[in-house]
Amino acid sequence: MAIPIVTHTHFNWHCDFPDEHRPLTMAGRDLQANATLAPHDHPWGQFTYAVQGVMRIDANRSSWIVPPQRAIWIPPDVVHSVTVLEATHLRPLCVYAGRAPFPGNECKLVELSSLLRELLAALEQHDRQEHSAREQLLMELILDEIPRCAVRPVRVPLPADKRLKALCDALIAEPGAELTLAGWAGRVGASERTLARLFERELGMGFSQWRQKVRLAHAAPLITRGVPLSQVSAELGYASQSAFSAMFKKTFGCSPSTFFAGAGQTTVQ
Repeated sequence: MAIPIVTHTHFNWHCDFPDEHRPLTMAGRDLQANATLAPHDHPWGQFTYAVQGVMRIDANRSSWIVPPQRAIWIPPDVVHSVTVLEATHLRPLCVYAGRAPFPGNECKLVELSSLLRELLAALEQHDRQEHSAREQLLMELILDEIPRCAVRPVRVPLPADKRLKALCDALIAEPGAELTLAGWAGRVGASERTLARLFERELGMGFSQWRQKVRLAHAAPLITRGVPLSQVSAELGYASQSAFSAMFKKTFGCSPSTFFAGAGQTTVQ
């Protein structure tokens, strides 16, 4: 199997600068699959979610798969890129740095609460030219609600080494690929021993454990679309539905159905 080659359409969007008086501004557009936003950064934070569709965010040498029921917090000045995996109604919320809902420079994937989803919809519908008391209340409620949402541990670490990055990018593009590490070695120009050493040195884990993280991250959009667990497990390279469910429970401490119902309380890894 050859390493997948994906062609991309680049995109950009305009977002009014947030400030201390208007700490939140919203932008967005509808995007087709494979559209990308090249690595960039900005002095404000960004709370990015999709009303519909699935995207991949890369930042801080990590990757996150973001389906509609989740959003990702990207702190100010953190370089990040976006890849659209499925046609997406993308809605980035720009957040004034002085009102960041989380401390530090780490990105966080959060579960959108019902309240937060409605607040974001109300802010989107508000006339941007009208800076009213209602808009101010919506912004304050959003900033209060974001840090109350559950944080999900589905971060996939990424390497710096070009050979290992070629392998990792290919597996993220096709998580069900069944090649062994020895099989990948012949395709990326490094020996199996070198790749094994790079996984431990750069990612802090072995090949199998990293591949498991990728597959579990990709499970989210499939399950939320209602794809049967038997089909999810097959698409992601698991021998059976029970094998997938067992691995999921071992990782997250609950079954897939419990996790995606919002009942599985987990913390960032």
